[in-house]
Amino acid sequence: MTDTKKSANAMWGGRFAAGPDAIMEAINASIGYDQRLAQQDITGSRAHAAMLAATGIISDKDAEAIREGLLTVLSEIETGEFQFSAALEDIHMNVEARLKEVIGEPAGRLHTARSRNDQVATDFRLWVRDQADAAIIGLEALIAAFLDQAEAGADWVMPGFTHLQTAQPVTWGHHMMAYVEMFSRDLSRFRDARNRMNESPLGAAALAGTGFGIDRTMTAEALGFDRPMANSLDAVSDRDFALEFLSCASICAVHLSRFSEELVIWSSAQFRFVTLSDRFSTGSSIMPQKKNPDAAELIRAKIGRIMGAMVALFTVMKGLPLAYSKDMQEDKEQVFDAADTLMLSLAAMTGMVSDLTANKAALASAAASGFATATDLADWLVRDLDLPFREAHHVTGSLVAMAEAKGCDLPDLSLDEMQTVHAAITADVFNVLSVDASVASRMSYGGTAPVRVREQVAAWRDRLAKSGAR
Repeated sequence: MTDTKKSANAMWGGRFAAGPDAIMEAINASIGYDQRLAQQDITGSRAHAAMLAATGIISDKDAEAIREGLLTVLSEIETGEFQFSAALEDIHMNVEARLKEVIGEPAGRLHTARSRNDQVATDFRLWVRDQADAAIIGLEALIAAFLDQAEAGADWVMPGFTHLQTAQPVTWGHHMMAYVEMFSRDLSRFRDARNRMNESPLGAAALAGTGFGIDRTMTAEALGFDRPMANSLDAVSDRDFALEFLSCASICAVHLSRFSEELVIWSSAQFRFVTLSDRFSTGSSIMPQKKNPDAAELIRAKIGRIMGAMVALFTVMKGLPLAYSKDMQEDKEQVFDAADTLMLSLAAMTGMVSDLTANKAALASAAASGFATATDLADWLVRDLDLPFREAHHVTGSLVAMAEAKGCDLPDLSLDEMQTVHAAITADVFNVLSVDASVASRMSYGGTAPVRVREQVAAWRDRLAKSGAR
């Protein structure tokens, strides 16, 4: 038997007489990816050792040796000196084996009143909590970038679309603030998820708790958790925190993808609504005129990876009985990749929005075309001529058809032409047919009027300043 297999068997204990063959080792080992949990694993172990000493389960001397030895191991990992071993399966066994080499016999006392089941649940929960914090910070930065855009273009008119067809004029600021609202919901979801996940599994042991007189509240507080989890079975079985993180990430990625799609459309030669900075665009190898919105396209595609991770983990968890099953080893790669993808996408989108240049003239020109003020005309007929809305809708439709036949827009029709459709129309109608008048009139709460946009920008800046959006 090789030394490596002897080492693995020693970790498993006396139950196993022969080492795993290469195939079993390959399918069983997770160290290739769960080494990312090193910092959380060592933080949790240091808290556990301190608690064991405080409760008299191990000596202060052994606890101090363990805690200092763990710092040595962490330093080796951070500097790249640490040699990870697949034979030792995971980050927990790798750290413990190295700790024994560093401090000797006291290392064997670290795992008292603890199982790898509650250990990995704690490590992973700490890691996901860190990622939720990172997502919150990333979303705050993205929201701030949208607020800058909204404030700069609070009164810039542009077409609002339904079905990607011109519907009514809106302001650039209003459109930007729509994404502030969308990403603020993502912010809220990550905050809520973080609050729910902030309970400590440590001390649940394998599944039933432990007969040692441990202090779970002490370790929970040391690790920044609000409280220990109340049921030991649930503590080692639960992966809701990871599922919820992936759910939040997936919804956020949908929002990132939707704005990416708009950037792709808006930056095209057919729209020319915006210009993306060179930092977030690429050229063509053959067509020198091209400036491709590659960053937006890549973000648009990354929803597949994030949502795929969510579906994969839901599938892993859906049929598992309590408590721990090895299936749950498949939880981490999905979450690691989704978190990396989300953080990169948030950073890239924040950069694009910050650097984005809106073409005010092109936006205004597009807003004035496509009969964008038809609804304003219908509303005027209701308010000023007291027509029922359905009749006003019919009159407006007839005027649109007339303008379309003439190849002009509604403000270009003469009063005489309008009166052939409805004799009571007066010259006052032209006061509502400009796009500027249209957006200025939308004064209802949440409307596109520049004054409402500026109110919302100010309110959001105040929220960010007071609480860091937390």
